[in-house]
Amino acid sequence: MRRLSPKMMFKSLFLLISLIIIGSCNILEQASELQTFSRCEFRLKSVQNIRLAGVSVQQINQVSDLTLMEMARLTTAFVSKDMPFKLTLNVEVQNPNQSKAALNKLEWILYIDDIEMTNGLLSKRIEIAPHGGLAVMPVSIGVDLFDVLSGESADAVINFALNLAGAGNKPTRIMLKAKPTIYVGTKPITYPGYIKIENEFTSGH
Repeated sequence: MRRLSPKMMFKSLFLLISLIIIGSCNILEQASELQTFSRCEFRLKSVQNIRLAGVSVQQINQVSDLTLMEMARLTTAFVSKDMPFKLTLNVEVQNPNQSKAALNKLEWILYIDDIEMTNGLLSKRIEIAPHGGLAVMPVSIGVDLFDVLSGESADAVINFALNLAGAGNKPTRIMLKAKPTIYVGTKPITYPGYIKIENEFTSGH
């Protein structure tokens, strides 16, 4: 078996040490991205694709604006005790820090009028550039309003959906609690608490 020369051994050792250092730097960078994300500023920017029992209510201001067919569909859904309410909640993230922020997934809890409605998971890699970089995280939400508003009339349930977005589709009555996770190597590292996100920019800390 051929023995390596001292020069070759030194090169091999240097390469091994370099790989270890690079790997350590990547791990530290990934961990830092989560910490930076927690120091970003968040707000609920807008809501889109608002649908109640399959009926688009994005541009509907009051029950009388619904067509006869739409009203019949909603009434049938209510009688069937099945009022699925779906929307996309756009969360805007601003990174005022000097390093990149990132996450791999986001656990969330939706509150409306301080009442917990539903929860879910956004599984998507998101990166936010430093020095004021912006990113929008679209969160798809679904909840059965018949279960949530049990005992209310059909009109009350429909009005709840119509009024939810507020003026200009700005979600004034909605609050989201978010818990980000990033992968450091193959290990998930989760933020220890929840970040409270409302319709005005607030810091994660």
